[in-house]
Amino acid sequence: MFIASLLKWWYSAGYIRCARGWMTRLESALDYFSIDLLLKTMFSLFRQDGAVGSGGALNIRIRRFFERLVSRLIGACIRSIVLIIGLLVITILAITSLFSLIVWAFIPVFPFIGVILTLSGWVPDRKSGS
Repeated sequence: MFIASLLKWWYSAGYIRCARGWMTRLESALDYFSIDLLLKTMFSLFRQDGAVGSGGALNIRIRRFFERLVSRLIGACIRSIVLIIGLLVITILAITSLFSLIVWAFIPVFPFIGVILTLSGWVPDRKSGS
């Protein structure tokens, strides 16, 4: 009776709980890296450098233009690096969560496989170092 109720929990509420835990981790990573916001603001000014004023003499306007251009390039480089790292982390997290959910389904079967292998006389191949 105990094993039946354990298996019932394992494949229903336990499986859902495991899946929700991984989804929470994945949502947290998505929120942390804010991929959509990085893409929307890819060429925005970096830390709003050069965002002050637009009037003045021609040489001041040209200087501000180049300051803003450099600021946008710096921002794009930094956002690109964070975007690549974020996508890498999210991909690894998604793969590990999928692997975890697959392994979760087979964990209750492992003791039975171990008993069957033991009763059949199977022994792991241990090669000596000499």
